[in-house]
Amino acid sequence: MEMQAAEARPRVTVSREATLLIVDDDEHVRRALRRVLRRSPYHVHDAADALAALEVLEQEPVQVVVSDYRMPGMDGVAFLRMVKDRFPRVQRVLLTGQADSSAIEEAVNQSEIFRFIWKPWDDSHLLMTIQSAVDQYWVAEENERLQALLTARSAELERLNRELDAKLEQRTLALKNAAEEWRTCFDSIGDPLAIIRGGCEVIRGNDAFAKGAGVTLNELSGLHCAEHAFGTLPCPQPHLGEQPEKEVVFRDRSWLLRAFPFGDGASVVVYKDVTEEREVTRRLFQAEKMSALGQLAGGVAHEINNPLGGILAFAQIMAQDQRSPEDQENIRLIHDAAVRAKQIVESLLRFSRRPQKHERGPVDLARVVDEALFLVQSQLRDGRVEVVRQLQPAQVLGNANQLQQIVVNLVVNGIQAISQAGRPGRISVAASPGPAGRAWLSVSDDGPGVPPHLAERIFEPFFTTKPEGQGTGLGLAICYRIAEEHGGTIRLERSAAGGACFVVDLPAAPGA
Repeated sequence: MEMQAAEARPRVTVSREATLLIVDDDEHVRRALRRVLRRSPYHVHDAADALAALEVLEQEPVQVVVSDYRMPGMDGVAFLRMVKDRFPRVQRVLLTGQADSSAIEEAVNQSEIFRFIWKPWDDSHLLMTIQSAVDQYWVAEENERLQALLTARSAELERLNRELDAKLEQRTLALKNAAEEWRTCFDSIGDPLAIIRGGCEVIRGNDAFAKGAGVTLNELSGLHCAEHAFGTLPCPQPHLGEQPEKEVVFRDRSWLLRAFPFGDGASVVVYKDVTEEREVTRRLFQAEKMSALGQLAGGVAHEINNPLGGILAFAQIMAQDQRSPEDQENIRLIHDAAVRAKQIVESLLRFSRRPQKHERGPVDLARVVDEALFLVQSQLRDGRVEVVRQLQPAQVLGNANQLQQIVVNLVVNGIQAISQAGRPGRISVAASPGPAGRAWLSVSDDGPGVPPHLAERIFEPFFTTKPEGQGTGLGLAICYRIAEEHGGTIRLERSAAGGACFVVDLPAAPGA
């Protein structure tokens, strides 16, 4: 019968092994409980009182405590309350009689028991209660493990978030610094630079572009061209087209435009002012041409000089003989033509001759002007041309005679230009210090000036606009050569009086 009753009891399946502690002062109760639990997968310990039970709890890992209420010394409620305080994870089950309802209430309130079992117990109910308590232990333990894992993961996530925030702050700062560096570099570029959409709308531009467009940097975004221009800068749209690079002359300045595709129909357009560069190139080309012409002129002059001397000598001998007046007139014409040819040859020789360095020294420009004007006094006697001196102390390193020749040639040109106008006029001769290490000499007149289409040719040898017999076309070419040999330049400007103004830029003497 006992065997059949045991087999009739329900079998309880738990997910993990567990250890039980039975606390009861009655030996028979402890045995009865062990007998009920002998087929269960639990390890069972027992104790006769609370103190012995506490010692077991100190030594063994116990999952569930089943304690009687009425025990000598410490009752079950007090004992379970102590278990709760010292071993809070251990599940607590109170074993009590029907008359102990007040104990149940006290145990629930103070000891927070998991379940209570009435005496006498039902084996099935006992096993199910213990199984629930065991499962509750492992659930609580798993919850604690998961809670600890969650706490650790939360702490790790918080740490990662802090690191991410720090990295984001660093990257943001680095990006901000990079953007600021880019803007600084972009705006500090000396050439105008802009991102332009459709050729006519500005997306972004640098400081040089804003100045050229005549607006502030804040006004550039969305700026559209007006009459194919951004202020003093040309709009690239009508010029570039399919060409990524083109040189454009716009408002008396030469611009080299380069476009680089930027995406979304936009381009990075770079403006480079090549006006001065082209002028330097032109001057270098002119200097090379003048050098070649000078060598040619020198060779021609030497070849002509000898037969020309013979013509003059024979003309003088023939003039000494008794001849008819008609022959004498012809001989005089031959002599005059030969003298004029000799003057041209001498001009060619001066044009081709390069002075030696030892022939140069400190020269006072004011004195050079005074001596040059003294030489042309004979052409100023009629009083139709007034010469105004504007002279400041200015020392240059050069050859006084050659610099004097520049002044004479330029003043004579001015006198002839005023004479062609058929009215009185004025010539202004000025000398002054220029920028650091330079000095300026200028000769201007109020004559008719030089037509723009001839301005590029006036320094070419043998080019002249004067009537036949009044000029050789070498005066300005010689001035150009002398200025170049002195490390300077000569250029034509329009005079404030409406005529021509020639400005000679020369290196100042050391210490001047």
